[in-house]
Amino acid sequence: MSLDDFKVVTKPAPTKDQLKEGELLLRLLYMSCDPMLRSLMSGVTDGPIPSFQVGKPIRGLGIGVVEASASPGFDVGDTIVGGWLEWQTVSITPAEGFIKILPSEIPAIHYLGALGVVSFTSYVGTVIVSQPKAGETLLVSGATGAVGQMVVQLAKARGLRVVAPVGSDDKVQAAKELGADISFNYKSVASLETAIKEAVPEGVDIYFDNVGGEFLDAAIANMNLNGRIAGCGMLSQYAVSQESFHRFENLMDLVTKRLSFKGFVVSDYLNTPAYAEFVSEVSEMLKQGKLTYKLTETAGIENSPQVLLDLFGAKNIGKCIVRI
Repeated sequence: MSLDDFKVVTKPAPTKDQLKEGELLLRLLYMSCDPMLRSLMSGVTDGPIPSFQVGKPIRGLGIGVVEASASPGFDVGDTIVGGWLEWQTVSITPAEGFIKILPSEIPAIHYLGALGVVSFTSYVGTVIVSQPKAGETLLVSGATGAVGQMVVQLAKARGLRVVAPVGSDDKVQAAKELGADISFNYKSVASLETAIKEAVPEGVDIYFDNVGGEFLDAAIANMNLNGRIAGCGMLSQYAVSQESFHRFENLMDLVTKRLSFKGFVVSDYLNTPAYAEFVSEVSEMLKQGKLTYKLTETAGIENSPQVLLDLFGAKNIGKCIVRI
């Protein structure tokens, strides 16, 4: 994928006269750039979220200001967050699925960051799916990304030992600043499986998987008896052909080690008590200065294609956001 696969176009903006009942006219403030967007560019039609169509705007999570409303729950001037918003400066969207951001000491941008759906994904996988116990060892891939950085800190808050292999020396430093107990550059080792074993010879109790492929295979080989795997994403596999898809070598360990492997989709948990618990816990961590949340913010919708390419190439540290 390259910049040639994207096009930034200018066209007349929609107006309030075009609103239908239940819709909002929004001016976009921030766009959320997330790894899952790569999977929506693959042309797959049977996934939980429809793939993007060639020639149509990319869609994603975002924050916007209501400029006109045909929905009784929203007023002009409301700042709202949700998705899926089309990536354009002004758009018309159904009001369903959006929430107001109430004025507070927490900046609105955090609702795409530390308090956003992506961070809630970290909470679901770490707290609900993995059921951690103090003293256990958690391994996380993509530890310095939008999801991974929250996994590290939520795990440390629960008394876990965190191991975070990452893809550069700069990211090793970033992972340690987040609180990871052990971090190393996996691109500098001969065998990821062996490197994990040397780092934690006592084994891994929980693996939070953002990457899939070889990383998942290496993690399975190092899991302890009755270990748990939270399947969040497989970034390494989103853009590969069926012929190049990773063929697992250690799946029998799922049986012999009595491992639990649960994939999850965060939207299944949005309307549960877990979401309010997440917001309460993370808001308090922010207010007390106990949370580090790294944002990579880029100005200008015209720069969004390069932001996506850097994200898909794992060049980013933290959450990627485009400010309009």
